[in-house]
Amino acid sequence: MAHLLVVESWVGSMSRLLPRAIREGGHEFTFLTRDLHHYLRSAPEGTAHPLLAARHVITADTNDTAALLPLVERLHAVLGFDGVLTSCDYYLPTAGRIAGHLGLPGPSPEAVENACRKDATRRVLADAGVPGPRFAVHEEWADLACAAREIGYPLVVKPIDLCAGMFVRRVDDEEQLAAAVGALVDFPVNARGQRRAPVVLLEEMLDGPEVSVETVSHAGAVHVVGVTDKSIGGAPAFIETGHMFPAALTAADAEAAEQTALAALKALGLTDGVVAHTEIKLTSGGPRVVEVNPRPAGNRITELIRHVTGIDLAAAFVDVALGRAPDLRRTETGLRSAAIGFLVPHTAGTLESLGDGPLRDTPGVLEVQLAEPGKQVKAAGSNNEYLGHITVGDPEGTGARDRVEALLADVRSGLVIR
Repeated sequence: MAHLLVVESWVGSMSRLLPRAIREGGHEFTFLTRDLHHYLRSAPEGTAHPLLAARHVITADTNDTAALLPLVERLHAVLGFDGVLTSCDYYLPTAGRIAGHLGLPGPSPEAVENACRKDATRRVLADAGVPGPRFAVHEEWADLACAAREIGYPLVVKPIDLCAGMFVRRVDDEEQLAAAVGALVDFPVNARGQRRAPVVLLEEMLDGPEVSVETVSHAGAVHVVGVTDKSIGGAPAFIETGHMFPAALTAADAEAAEQTALAALKALGLTDGVVAHTEIKLTSGGPRVVEVNPRPAGNRITELIRHVTGIDLAAAFVDVALGRAPDLRRTETGLRSAAIGFLVPHTAGTLESLGDGPLRDTPGVLEVQLAEPGKQVKAAGSNNEYLGHITVGDPEGTGARDRVEALLADVRSGLVIR
């Protein structure tokens, strides 16, 4: 039995999938958090959050890495950790630094930090010749306006240190640029109490569909699990409205996406102890890297992969954090594709009804999770405001995407927000 240190977590799917994977692997974990109530609030009423299944729950300031390292060193001397991991982007650099400090498996802390900071990722990949958009990074308005004119509108405005598409916006002119930059300035601290860097990333607007390449790295070898597609809505925001695994691509496009992701991971040094989710745009000029995320994919993409291939990326995440070879053998599941579609609200108010019908009894439906009437709704500006999702499998081919979209259309037909 191994003992893992889990440093914070997202409160979504991975906060349940990861404890399950640790437990099913025959291991135990200690959970380290600065605010346990952040997780308790997300658990359904009358249930215990899976993170509370930890052998120990320890409260400490996980935002103060300098103070955290000696504390964790003392804990390690008593409890004996075999690996360190987190599913939350905001704490990936912290987990990397703890693992490095304790001499436990994992990529170099510098590699993780470069992947988590979007401006650093751009610079590392550009220096290595890995294709991406033209970009600029500035803090002052005059520099941003000048760089925007040089790159050319339309372009994409991004914070360098937020997640889930927060404040990522398409802008078509200087007025829209000013509004997007102003919104970022007005959000100086993230949801975990961490002060944000004030610089802004501007990127060339890329054409073409977006996919993600899911990989597992161990002992210097990177294994490609597959390519997932992505649908985007909510313009001028970039909200993920659905995914399908595997993506319905030609063999040439899939290979091009995979090779570009592998080049990015190599350039960043993420070739050991990493489950990664690398986003790629298949542009008219070839594949371009959007982002490299050194953790398992969110939005239940890991579950789509498990439904189709039998591969459990949460379990692989645990294995590589322990320095062990992951089990990436495919098994016959009876499905050739699986897709998830998200219900995205476009207006604010109170949810009155949804047109869900007998969804759970529909052939091919794997999962339904929809908000209950009475929920207070915000108009979506990122991936944080979904009203639920539907997951569908297809045993014949790559038809899961069309099936889930048809079911979502029925749900939307009865959507009432007042």
